[in-house]
Amino acid sequence: MQNSDERASKRTSYLVMICLVAALGGLLFGYDTAVISGAIGFLQSHFQLTPAMKGWAAASALLGCVIGCLVAGVFSDLLGRKKTLLLAAFLFVVSSIGTAIPERFWVFVVFRILGGVAIGVASLASPMYIAEISPARIRGRMVSVNQFAIISGMLVIYFVNYAITRPDNPVWNETTGWRWMFASGCIPAALFFGLVFSVPESPRWLVEQGREQTARDVLLRINPADEADRELTAIRETLSLQPASFVELLGPRLRKALLVGIGLAVLQQVTGINVFLYYAPEIFKQLGSGVNAALLQTIVVGAVNLLFTIGAIWTVDLLGRKPLMIAGAAGMGLCLIGMGAIAQSGKMPLGVLAFILGYIAFFALSVGPVTWVLLSEIYPTRLRGRAMSVATVFLWSANFAVSQTFPMLDENPWLVRHFNHAFPFYLYAAFCAVLVLLVWGAVPETKGRTLEEIEKDWLTA
Repeated sequence: MQNSDERASKRTSYLVMICLVAALGGLLFGYDTAVISGAIGFLQSHFQLTPAMKGWAAASALLGCVIGCLVAGVFSDLLGRKKTLLLAAFLFVVSSIGTAIPERFWVFVVFRILGGVAIGVASLASPMYIAEISPARIRGRMVSVNQFAIISGMLVIYFVNYAITRPDNPVWNETTGWRWMFASGCIPAALFFGLVFSVPESPRWLVEQGREQTARDVLLRINPADEADRELTAIRETLSLQPASFVELLGPRLRKALLVGIGLAVLQQVTGINVFLYYAPEIFKQLGSGVNAALLQTIVVGAVNLLFTIGAIWTVDLLGRKPLMIAGAAGMGLCLIGMGAIAQSGKMPLGVLAFILGYIAFFALSVGPVTWVLLSEIYPTRLRGRAMSVATVFLWSANFAVSQTFPMLDENPWLVRHFNHAFPFYLYAAFCAVLVLLVWGAVPETKGRTLEEIEKDWLTA
């Protein structure tokens, strides 16, 4: 017979295992979005891209993300969270192969969009699955593991890009090196696809489908029997309170939750984070670094991102969502103003790296992971997939807009003449101020509360 401590340890280990498998979707999300950072300069030379086409090479995947979010919302509600994760894994494999082989730019873009669909599906399905499978007391920490996986994927591909690049052979980099960067994604994608078969379906989705005994079996593997039964009862009760149609999300009871989620999603992106994650090597080259040094500095950015994401995992359930979001957004804004001031002065010292790293640290400690935690918490179970799909459609649309326009803003002759590459940083800083105001005035604190308690507040307000 196992004692209570052994059973608790076994339940915790099982929960961590299935959350880590789901978080592989996040790892591929980071891997696939950030691979462009090392390849973009070589793509520009190989395909002779204009600034607008260069932006399209990076941003085309984000158009696919919008499509992926729409597909994932419907699939996750109708077919289940697990099958949706399998779809993402399959698409990651196909896109990794497809982006590595094209001879024409438009073919590359088609497969890059397909990869974006996979990212969009994973960006919705992974945090939603983890939130629904995790006990309230550690849910924020578990969902933040997904953000940790995203950042880990980015850091891994930064190392892979650096390892593939040949500083003494620019012709090989431009014709072949970037292909290996994209092809490398097949390995984690295939691993993800295989491991998803080992995880259970979300108990909340199972209850919605009338499969309560199966849901209870899943909950018993994660919680003590009394907690599992209480959780099952709470899920059943809140499902009875749910609105019957997607249209009711726009009604007076849930409209605020929908708009708050959309606002958080958009502001996470328009505060500029992906400029530094997608274009970091190009920014560092602009500061005077060579190709090899720029890729090394990008690894430093990824390492700081990872380190402070670990901090977020340990503080999100301790300090709460709102304090982290407000402090993080304010810190990001100040760092952006510092970057802009240095850029506008015409002097581009290495000191600007400190502001970039500070900005990354504030984002990783707060806005990056906590936004995904909140989006996975604030919507009703029956409509969580579709509601999250709406928010993440806006998120990826905002990401697309930022990624597409940054090269155009950064290289615009009039803006360069008046701001000397500083204008984008000032613009993103202004959006940081908007984010502080939104969190302060409209976002509820969800720390330590069950998903069912959060739902009842929206539905009975």
